[in-house]
Amino acid sequence: MKRKTIESFFKKVDKSSSSQSQVPNEGLEQDLQVSNEVPAQAVTQQLSSGVLEQDPQVSNEVPTQVATQQPTIESDTYERDPGKHPQIDDYPPNKRDEVRRFYINEGPFQPYMDEYPFAGSASHRRRFQYSWFKSFSWLEYSPSTERAYCFPCFLFATKPHGRCGSDTFTVKGWRKVNGGKQCYFLTHMGQDSNSAHNFACRCYESLKNKMGHIENLLEKQNSKAIGDARLRLKTSIDAIRWLTFQACAFRGHDEPPQSINQGNFLEMVKILACYNKEVKAVVLENANAKYTSHKIQKEILHIFGQKVQTAIRDEIGTSKFCLIVDESRDTSKQEQMAIVLRFVDREGFIRERFLDLVHVRDTAALTLKNSICTVLSNNNLSIQDIRGQGYDGASNMRGEWNGLQDLILKDCPYAYYVHCMAHQLQLALIAASREAIEVHNFFQEAIHIVNIVSASAKRNDELISRHVETIIREVDLGELDTGKGLNQVCALQRPTETGWSSHYKSICSLRRLFDATVSVLRNLVSDGSLSYNARGDAGGCLKKLLSFDFVFIMHLMIEIMAITDDLCHALQQKSLDILNAIDLVSTTKMLIQRLRDDGWELLLEKVNAFCLKHEVELLDMNCKFVDVTKSRNKHDNTTVEHHYRVDIFIKAIDQQQKELNARFSEQSMELLTLSAALDLRDVNNFCISKICTLAKRYYPTDFTDQDRARLSGQLPHYEFDVRSHPSLQISKSLADLTHRLAETGKCTIYPMVDRLLRLIMTLPVSTATTERAFSAMKLIKTALRNRMGEDYLRDYMIVYIEKEIAKKFNADEIIDTFDFLGSRRDGIAILMQGRKAWIESLIKGCQGKSAR
Repeated sequence: MKRKTIESFFKKVDKSSSSQSQVPNEGLEQDLQVSNEVPAQAVTQQLSSGVLEQDPQVSNEVPTQVATQQPTIESDTYERDPGKHPQIDDYPPNKRDEVRRFYINEGPFQPYMDEYPFAGSASHRRRFQYSWFKSFSWLEYSPSTERAYCFPCFLFATKPHGRCGSDTFTVKGWRKVNGGKQCYFLTHMGQDSNSAHNFACRCYESLKNKMGHIENLLEKQNSKAIGDARLRLKTSIDAIRWLTFQACAFRGHDEPPQSINQGNFLEMVKILACYNKEVKAVVLENANAKYTSHKIQKEILHIFGQKVQTAIRDEIGTSKFCLIVDESRDTSKQEQMAIVLRFVDREGFIRERFLDLVHVRDTAALTLKNSICTVLSNNNLSIQDIRGQGYDGASNMRGEWNGLQDLILKDCPYAYYVHCMAHQLQLALIAASREAIEVHNFFQEAIHIVNIVSASAKRNDELISRHVETIIREVDLGELDTGKGLNQVCALQRPTETGWSSHYKSICSLRRLFDATVSVLRNLVSDGSLSYNARGDAGGCLKKLLSFDFVFIMHLMIEIMAITDDLCHALQQKSLDILNAIDLVSTTKMLIQRLRDDGWELLLEKVNAFCLKHEVELLDMNCKFVDVTKSRNKHDNTTVEHHYRVDIFIKAIDQQQKELNARFSEQSMELLTLSAALDLRDVNNFCISKICTLAKRYYPTDFTDQDRARLSGQLPHYEFDVRSHPSLQISKSLADLTHRLAETGKCTIYPMVDRLLRLIMTLPVSTATTERAFSAMKLIKTALRNRMGEDYLRDYMIVYIEKEIAKKFNADEIIDTFDFLGSRRDGIAILMQGRKAWIESLIKGCQGKSAR
């Protein structure tokens, strides 16, 4: 028998490459205490359709890895997709445990898809099944590579352990499907307890179970030290939560102990300590580990943000969702993109949740699309589940050829785009004000008057004081009603093209402060200390303000915009469905038409009464009107009444109707027309054939042929049930009906109808939620806090905006997560921090005994 040499056990390697390829992994050996027990893994289901097998095209490729040129990854942003993220060996040795803890905390990447892509030959095509995740909890799936991966092997199947198995489930991925008894998932797991997969599972459980670590076995129990540590951290968590909910800064510019003001966070901890003796005994100077550093504050806030995102993902579940995106610059001139998801939760309520804030280098459509895909992938969401897109009118967003809308449609052809209706309404108001010459001149003059009166603090104070005197006088005369919130003192407001309802608020404030404005302008005209230009501008504004033409157009625009302002506020509601929004637009058009037909006499009475009250000269409506813009050679018998009624009143209303019809014409598309067939409030609207056409034409991936047959059979029963059930027949809208179906349990009786209703409710109405997010960003990242980091700002905004979710987490949940993530390369976990003094005293005692 031939004697074996050392070459039969070890493979020869080049010394130059081996010296550089060896990487120490001391941190991992210290943290991982692998037990000898094999975790029980029971496979509850056999794969009747086969399992994934290795793609032969991939198996023949030999990965080329040059150890001397292999780059290390320093980024703190970790990719969730197993087909995209680097391997553990690619990270620096001192960072690998941190990476492992991040992925363990997130869990395996198991995206849900209605239909996974086919694999295998054309004659024997198979696809991945979502149910396999339940049978194999360690399984991961990559939508980018369409392959399966092993989560524990990715984390721990590394060369320093000496037990590395095949890299098929970590690097290459398993793709093709092969039926039969040979289950490749079971083959990968192995029947031997010492297989590479089982060894990785033991390492995974060991790192996940912190109580089994060696530092936690030094002392079995020290309840007081642990309780003090948790109370100390709970105080910090409560302070951070309260400050975040109030959009307050954490840090102060002067935080030493001798400082009078140490910043909001430390001062909040002091206040909490003042009212609780137990807290005072364990925080700040009475603590060994204070948990008050800036790094700890950001880590706690980051845990809150992660938990909020996880809660949003759980709310979505397997539902389809709509993507609402907008971008804006923050105070440091960085372009930020807000991502909001609209969906219907399990209770049937429409939700719009702020998911993430992403800093983008540019606003190109492809850049935005890549950032969105990254956010969705990190939150275990698939772009294939998008069923709607909502953006503003920017070309890079709504462009049909190269815009973000088009790029999303290429990946998901059923993500139907709906232009923000509130934005369309604002554009319609601006366009209507520009087309009518008299209305355009009115707004220009109104802006000039506001600028003159509000040019200085002295003029503004005089305006407010005059307004107070006017309120007191009118209250004494009984012309004003008194009550809480009535007759509040305010200043003039400027209209802006981007501010929703700003034009309406501006002219309302001008009418409310009319007497005070006239008084200020008269004082400016008579003030000899001012220059001739300033006095001349004030005199011109005063003459224009006291003209009948100005007063008439002011009242006319208030009447028109009062109707559209109600629509503007309704469109900003999160719970509004698109069909109800279309109804509101139609109602607004009808009210404007009613104003055109029957509103002239009433408007003229209001204008005349206002002119008499404020000493504005009235005009004789029967006199001949002289138009200075026309030649005097033309004999025109137009009267003053004809001019104001036809040339201004009717023209302004017609222009408003024209813009509304033009801006909202795309909403009459077939999708919304067919969706209206679901509305049972109108007997003539409900149509089974239209509903089936809607499901077949616009949602073919959500309704198979069998589902559409079930839908057609459920609709007659659904119609009769809704009209007769006492809770369903009082539904005010489709959104209300969807909630009542879930509340009464009818959604399980009519699952196909419920599915279609939820898809329609997912369609967006406006981008108001993203606009609110940017308003919150202005409160959070101010001029004094313009150096906030990207991750810090993102976590802060997520917690602040979704405080409804964040307030549900108790401090113990945050502490447990912090404790798990707290075993950093430089840190000691909470349970160890509470025993630090005991360990130091034990070491000193041993040293004293040895010295004696």
